[in-house]
Formats: sequence, C-alpha cells, structure tokens
Amino acid sequence: MSDRLNSLTSWHADWKDLKVAVLGLGVTGFAAADTLAELGADVLVLAPEGENERAGLVNVIGARLVQTELSTVPAELVELRPDVIIVSPGFHPDHPILEWAATQSVPVWGDIELAWRVRDKVGTPAEWILVTGTNGKTTTVQLTAAMLAEAGLRVAPCGNIGVPVLDAVRDPQGFDVFVVELSSYQLHYLSGQSGPDFVTPHSSACLNIALDHIDWHGSFEAYVTAKGQVYDRTRVACIYNKSDSRTEALLRDAEVEEGARAIGFDLGVPGPSDFGIVDGIIVDRAFLDERSTSALEITTIDDLDAAGLAAPHIVANVLAASALARSYGVTPAQVRSALAKFRLDAHRIQLVLTSGSISWVNDSKATNPHAANASLAAYPSVVWILGGLLKGVDVSELIARHSDRLRGAVVIGKDRSAVLSAFQRHAPHVPLVEVDADDTEDVMPQAVDLASKIAVAGDVVLLAPAAASMDQFIDYAERGRRFSDAVRERWEGEADDRPTNRPSA
Repeated sequence: MSDRLNSLTSWHADWKDLKVAVLGLGVTGFAAADTLAELGADVLVLAPEGENERAGLVNVIGARLVQTELSTVPAELVELRPDVIIVSPGFHPDHPILEWAATQSVPVWGDIELAWRVRDKVGTPAEWILVTGTNGKTTTVQLTAAMLAEAGLRVAPCGNIGVPVLDAVRDPQGFDVFVVELSSYQLHYLSGQSGPDFVTPHSSACLNIALDHIDWHGSFEAYVTAKGQVYDRTRVACIYNKSDSRTEALLRDAEVEEGARAIGFDLGVPGPSDFGIVDGIIVDRAFLDERSTSALEITTIDDLDAAGLAAPHIVANVLAASALARSYGVTPAQVRSALAKFRLDAHRIQLVLTSGSISWVNDSKATNPHAANASLAAYPSVVWILGGLLKGVDVSELIARHSDRLRGAVVIGKDRSAVLSAFQRHAPHVPLVEVDADDTEDVMPQAVDLASKIAVAGDVVLLAPAAASMDQFIDYAERGRRFSDAVRERWEGEADDRPTNRPSA
C-alpha cells in the first residue's frame, strides 16, 4: 500500500484528488461516494445498469457515474487508474473488477474500513461495539443501543442494520458510541485491511454460526473465517455463545488486545464471567467483583414475556446485548429499564392476530434455516409456511428436526423442488401443499388460505421461510407485510381477545 494511503487515517488528512472507484450504488455505496466527494477525492461510481433512485444524485455530490453491465472491467475504470477501490458488501470476492484490482495491485477497502479512517470528523471519535452472527444481529444491536441510550449515552445503531456507518460518522451531532451490525460480507472486506489504523472496537460479539451465504463465500469455512474477524483487536470484552462452540473457537483464535475479557452467554446457569439464567432470572456473573460467589439480577423471564421478548432465541439476544451494555458500564437497573420499554421490529416473531384459537405469526426475517429453527422451536404445534431462495443451503436437517411438531407445511417460492424433495425424504407423514402462484400479489393470500385448511385450535401458523425472499418479493419486509395483510384481510373481524401459544423460554 502506498505511503499516501497509509497516511489517510483521519477525516483531516489530505484526501484531495485521491482517485477512488466506488463499486455499487446502494445505501452503502452512495454513502461512500458522498463521503469521498466531500473529502475532495476524485470519485468514479460504478453501478449495474437499471433504475436507481440515487443515480441522479451522483453528479450533484461531485462524483461521476458509469452504469453498465459490470460483467467486464469498464474502460473508464482502467482510464482512472484508481488509488483504491471501495466495494459495497454485496459484490462477490471473485467479481471481475475485484479480480482486476488484484492483478493491478489496487487496494480494496470496504465501507467499514473507510468509516474507521474518517471517524474523527466531528471531534472525539465514538467508541465502536461490533455485533455479528448468522442470526439475531439486528435485534441485539437494537437492544444494546437501547440500553446504552437508557444510560444517557448518545448512541447510533448502524452498519448492516440499515444506516451506513459513514452516515453516522458524518452526523453533525456526534455520538458517544456506535453499535455496528456487521455482515459476513463486510467482515470479509474488513479482513483485507493493510493500513496502519485497524478497527479496534471497545467490545464485540459473535452470536452464533450456522450455514448461510455459502453461495457468496464459496464455502462454509470461508464464511466462518469472515465472522471471526469481529473479535480481532477488541480491547475490553469479547462476547461469545457458550451453546455454539464455533463462536468460542473463533474467539480463541482471534488476536485481541491485551486485557480483553471473554464473556460467555447461554440459557443455562452461568459460570463466573458469564451471563445466563438462574430460576427464571437473567443474571450477570461477569461485571462484578464477587463473580466467583455472586451474581447481579438483570431482569426476569416473566418481565421479558410481558415485553414480548421471551422466545428462547430472543432471550439469547437479550443476554448478549446485556453483556455488551454492561461492558460499557451500563447499570443493571438501566438495562432492566431499557428492556421493559423495548419492542421487537416487525417481521420478527410478530403475532399478527389470533382467531379461533389459531395464532398467525410473521417471522419473515427468518431468512435461513438457523433462524427458522429458533422460531419453530418456540411453538409446540405449527403449520409452517416456508420457501424462497435457499442460497445454497439444504433445509433437510431443519425439516427432520421439527417434523414431529408440524401439523402441516405450505411451500412458497418459485423453485420449490428442493423443499418438497426434503419433505418427502425426511417428513413424508407431514401434510404438504404448495403455492403455485407466479404473481407476487397472489402468493400470500393463497398461502394463508391453504394454511387455514390445515390448522386447528391451538396451532400456530408460522411464516418462517428459512430462505431469502427476492424470488417473489422485494425483500423479507415486503414478504412479511403481504403475509400480515392477507391474514388480517381474512381474519381480523374474527380475532380472539387474547393471543394463545405465546413462545416462552
């Protein structure tokens, strides 16, 4: 890496006329282009062809835009001879432009590295708390941010949660803490840093590891390796899942700062330096002097139930977030107060309504088998709506594991063959129907109608697709909205007064 790039570790460094290519024009790519243009760099944005609401703004911010197929290296990029390329998270490592960059020895940064380098824009940089995992990232980030805010800190949940870290860095009000959700894609590109100023988070957490994004990373091993980057150079506390041995192994292999502590969590009784549950009470045995003999009460499962946070996988998120917040000095009382006020996002085990003692639950955000497994495990008798883009992941084990709790299954998605085949092999006794609608508007009304013919009193009809949504919907949120709308249109006038079959830990 050039001496000039090595020197770019501050907003106030000399970025003027640095030649930068930004690959992608999503929210992350645009934030990178906007930041670099503001810094005075010579910015070329490369984006796929097609409509993009941000395309018209590129010239306004002082950058240039090339929209092309991107299956080859654009001539404009070669002509630019960039000093560095900033890559948006969605671009595969074997993309032709990135392979070209490697042959030309052009450094590639992700948005997280760029954000870390310019984090001092509005004064003293915020501390960073990093969160990754196959599932539960967004909920844990939101919980942690709520706890920090309850302590009076200026906190920004950002990153893969939807607000680019670069936007948080440039916010003129400034923050004390960023709670940064990191995808495996962002961590992959973060691992390629070669500059002198690496990300050194205050605390970090890897919540769990399961099969996901194999199509992007090329192998499960590469995916796991990327996730492990979250712990590197952590200064205060590394939070790991005691019930997931892979997270502990990643922590053992990480290069943390001297003095950083390993803090475990799970739904069992905690040991010293852990968070866990004792007789229905969430406790901290990590951040107190007498941790070998004592524990601090955080909250109770009953209180979490009252806030809609009692499903086991959500309790795990609560434990991880509590550990992160406590590592920053938030008191148990402040954590408890934040939890009492917290409510889950839409599309995460969201009870739509209950009618005829049948509950309809929207967990559209369960976009992989690991997330769907947690959702299914929360209910004893389920009519399961599943299917979509499987991203190279096999659902056979998931189906076999939960076959005894399934009243029936409704399979959606344009390519249903893999799911149907898995049911035939591993759960042939489960009643199975499929939605053959091609029109997005028809999918969920059909799915709801078919599920209603299978479900009986006491069942939960659960949308937990174990798959991505882009085969038939814009994203998981649209999929969840359409499911909820179809349920309400059919049943709202007949909804019971109170829900049944609430998940519990």
